[in-house]
Amino acid sequence: MTFLEPGRLLLLLGVAALAVVYVVMQRRRKRYAVRFAALPLLDRVAPKGPGWRRHLPAAAYLLMGAALVTAFARPEAETKVPREEATVVVALDVSNSMMATDVTPDRITVAKAAAGSFVEQLPDPLRVGLVTFASSAQVPVPPTTDHQQVEQAIHEVALRGGTAIGDALIAAVQSVRAASTDAAVPARIVLLSDGANVAGSPVSDGIQAATEAGIPVSTIAYGSEDGSVTINGRTIPVPADAETLAQVAEQTGGKAYQAASAAELNEVYEDLSSSIGFRLERTEVTSWFVGAALALALLAAAGSLVWFSRLP
Repeated sequence: MTFLEPGRLLLLLGVAALAVVYVVMQRRRKRYAVRFAALPLLDRVAPKGPGWRRHLPAAAYLLMGAALVTAFARPEAETKVPREEATVVVALDVSNSMMATDVTPDRITVAKAAAGSFVEQLPDPLRVGLVTFASSAQVPVPPTTDHQQVEQAIHEVALRGGTAIGDALIAAVQSVRAASTDAAVPARIVLLSDGANVAGSPVSDGIQAATEAGIPVSTIAYGSEDGSVTINGRTIPVPADAETLAQVAEQTGGKAYQAASAAELNEVYEDLSSSIGFRLERTEVTSWFVGAALALALLAAAGSLVWFSRLP
């Protein structure tokens, strides 16, 4: 938290001085009571006092002063503001390797659920598109503000053979360009895959397309090193290719993630949703401290009326 008028915080010294004066007066009052009162008689005739509670109104009053001074200094904090305009393309690997059950119940089921949740969390004004890829890349849904259409398409994907990461990146870049002619509108590609590039264009071509378009690519290496699938009675190892995907993210200015479980994948999508769908802005939060001061003032008044039958 920062302050637009930090010099005004010096008034907190006045609040601190009041606190010191209060403590000194309470000690002096206690000494006078002991010096001049007959203690056995005082215990019999004096009504039972509020004890430590008598300090609560004063404490609330001092905190109120501190809150008002803080508000006077015009504090500001970073707050998340939904992006009004941006394009996000989800590139989802639908190759047969996604049948691997190293993630329960299998990679594709969990991946579709997490991707759908990710799209649902994005602010409504954002355009979202879907690219699916196996031996080739397809664009089931070009970028649109109809997020439900994208979610439905994610859940209806069918698995195919091969993995064409390079083609997926090129198709995603083309769909972003087709959705907006304004290069200033931010865009991001989120690519989820579990295998090495074995079909289509080289990964380097996809990286070049994204880099030239200025579109960061965040990648998710999904699955574990022990993943395998059984096709026609033959067991085929399908470890996640984290190294290639990390290279894609690094060279395009995105982030690289690795998710070996459903819980980790959900956390990745939550992080992506926050970083893509919102921007941080510094906003003055004076009202927070004014509200706190009002609440403390009411608390001080209520405590004083209850225990002393007077306002402070």
